[in-house]
Amino acid sequence: MAHAPQIRIPATYMRGGTSKGVFFRLQDLPEAARVPGEARNRLLMRVIGSPDPYQKQIDGMGGATSSTSKTVILSQSERPDHDVDYLFGQVAIDKPFVDWSGNCGNLSAAVGPFAISNGLVDPERIPENGVAVVRIWQANIGKTIVSRVPITNGAVQETGDFELDGVTFPAAEVPVEFMDPADGEGAMFPTGNLVDDLEVPGVGTLKATMINAGIPAIFVNAADIGYTGTELQEAINGDARVLAMFETIRAHGAVRMGLIRHVDEAANRQHTPKVAFVAKPVDYVASSGQPVKASDVDLLVRALSMGKLHHAMMGTAAVAIGAAAAVPGTLVNLAAGGGERNSVHFGHPSGTLRVGAEASRVNGEWTVTKAIMSRSARVLMEGGVHVPGDSF
Repeated sequence: MAHAPQIRIPATYMRGGTSKGVFFRLQDLPEAARVPGEARNRLLMRVIGSPDPYQKQIDGMGGATSSTSKTVILSQSERPDHDVDYLFGQVAIDKPFVDWSGNCGNLSAAVGPFAISNGLVDPERIPENGVAVVRIWQANIGKTIVSRVPITNGAVQETGDFELDGVTFPAAEVPVEFMDPADGEGAMFPTGNLVDDLEVPGVGTLKATMINAGIPAIFVNAADIGYTGTELQEAINGDARVLAMFETIRAHGAVRMGLIRHVDEAANRQHTPKVAFVAKPVDYVASSGQPVKASDVDLLVRALSMGKLHHAMMGTAAVAIGAAAAVPGTLVNLAAGGGERNSVHFGHPSGTLRVGAEASRVNGEWTVTKAIMSRSARVLMEGGVHVPGDSF
C-alpha cells in the first residue's frame, strides 16, 4: 500500500504575549492552502494536531490549551498605509474546525517582529537602531493594529527586562495599539444597553455588559454566579457542570449580541464571544504564588477561552476590558469604582495587567478610538513544519 510522503512547509513557532502559535507567510503555504477553504483548514489542523479526542495534540505543534492551539498567516499588505495583513486561526482541540471569527490580541504582539524578520516590511521603514512602527491590517475583524517593535543593529530586539505576568522570563517590550477596536459594522454595545438582563436557562437572569471591542465579550458579576473573582484555573476547569454553565451563558449572550441566530450555533463558534466575570478588588495569590494586593488593582477579571478559564488574560479580552472600563455604567466600570477613566489595572489568574482606552460618546453612542497595552514576543523555533502530503 502506497503512502504519501510528508511535505515541509516553512514556519516559525513564536510566543506573543501569553500565547504561542505557528506563523506562516502566505506565499510559503501549499497552493491549495493559499486561499480560504477546506484545504487550508485541514492543513492547519494537521499542523497543530487536531482534532484530537485525547485533547493532548501529541501529534502536532499545539499545546492542548486555547493559548497554544493557534495559527497565523501573514502577507505583505496591498492596503494603503499598512505593511502587513494578519490572519488568525484558532484551531479547535478536539473538534475538526478552525475558528476565523476573531483576532488574537496576544499574538498580535508577535506579528510585527515576524513581519520584519521575514521580509514583509519595507527595509527603508526599519531603523538601524530605535523603534520600527509596523502597521498591521487585522483581516479577521477588519481593523488596524499599530505595533512598535524595538530594533538593535538593524534586527528585531527580542531580549529585554519587560516582565509580563503569565510569562516566566522577561523580554523586550512591544507596545501594541488597537485602533478603533469597536465593531465597524455595528454599535460597540450591540444591544444598545450598557447593562442588560440576560436570561440564561438553568442559571437565571444575570446582569451582563455585552460589548464588541477588540473581540465580542460578555461580562457578568462574579458574585451573581457564586464566585469572588480570585479563582485560578483549577477552581473551574475541572468541573464539567461549571464549564457547561459558562458555555450556556456564552451561547445565550451570543444570540443577544446578534452573533448567532440560535444557541446551537455556538458550538461551531468557540473563539467568540468570550465570557468573563468581574469583581471589586480583594487580596489573592496568583498562580505563580505571588500575592496580588487589592490596592494593586482596580478590579478583578477572570475570562474563559475555548471553554476553559484562561491562565492569564487574552489580549483581545483585555481590549474589551479597557473599552468597557472607560464607559461609565458598565459592569466592568462599576467593578473598578465607576466614573471616567482612560486606563484600568486589573487582576487575572497569573497576576496583573494594565490597558488603556480612549472612549467618547458620539451622537449618543459610545465609541473607542484606540486601546493600548504592552506585550512581548520571541521566536521559539524556526524552520519548517512537516505534514503528510495527503492530509489536506
